[in-house]
Amino acid sequence: MKESKSSIPVMILAGIAAVAPAHADEQAHGKVKITRTTLTGIGLEKGVSRRDPSDIIKAGEIYYVWYSKGPIKSGYNATVWYATSPDGLKWTEKGQAIAKGGAGEWDESSVFTPNILVAEGRYWLFYTGTSKNPKVKPDSKLGVAVSDSPDGPWERLPNNPVLKNSEDPKDFDSHLIDDSCLMVRDGKFWLYYKGRQLGKSPHHTQMGLAIADKPGGPYVKHEANPVIPGNHAVLAWPQDKGVAAMIGVTGPKDLINTVQNAEDGIHFTRSHDVVDGPRAGGSYRPEAFTDSKQGRPIQWGVEIGKHKGNELPYLHRYDVEWQEDTAGAHE
Repeated sequence: MKESKSSIPVMILAGIAAVAPAHADEQAHGKVKITRTTLTGIGLEKGVSRRDPSDIIKAGEIYYVWYSKGPIKSGYNATVWYATSPDGLKWTEKGQAIAKGGAGEWDESSVFTPNILVAEGRYWLFYTGTSKNPKVKPDSKLGVAVSDSPDGPWERLPNNPVLKNSEDPKDFDSHLIDDSCLMVRDGKFWLYYKGRQLGKSPHHTQMGLAIADKPGGPYVKHEANPVIPGNHAVLAWPQDKGVAAMIGVTGPKDLINTVQNAEDGIHFTRSHDVVDGPRAGGSYRPEAFTDSKQGRPIQWGVEIGKHKGNELPYLHRYDVEWQEDTAGAHE
């Protein structure tokens, strides 16, 4: 029997529908797999909590990492310590970098979740601080200390805190501001951070961006905030001309366990799915402060180890394996 003219385009469209994805979320993405290695010097230790590692830098032939250290599981009774390593595996704890602030100061209760910026020939150590008598708990804000050496001594900036939680209860960061992740883009200093709104649970944590003309600020929050609608820890790096961020298990279903990319550093889209990603990790990012537009996908970093029972948090190494989809998803 002869086919009618009207049936031909219908059959063609049906064939196209069979091979085309039904929705953008069903398109293939690359995959990221994580392997882990026990570290010496900053690993599991009875009675000691080490957590919230910074991104890693290399000064000369030595790697540096900063982290929260204290007697309890959380970071709300901690100071900032650091360790060095010749190979990223064997670490030597060097001592305290930043102590708690003085009585009545905004950071007298705890200083924790540090991160590092290298700029203008100096080292800028960012940290979260809380006070003892907050009007809103927690009242965490971001401060900075500066040094001519990664080994210190560190001097707090007089304009601290450089980034505060919003006074507008409707804003995503009106409850707290925590974490920081720094990079240099187009001669400016980009600070990604996490925020949470008043009345919201930790599951509703989102990621914001603030930009400054100078390393010590002032940092101005971006009008597009929150730039990523989820993520409990900020793990981001410069990639080619843009920015990539690895998302953990906090956030909307279509966001968690992914890598997100943004050529403009603001509007992120999914590029990879992540299998068992880093836990509150920092990464080694050799192009983070060069403004080279040649950053590559991260290869390794330090995370919080999976502690059990009465064990306190400790630090662990992770390595990243990047697998691309057949369509050639961009690394």
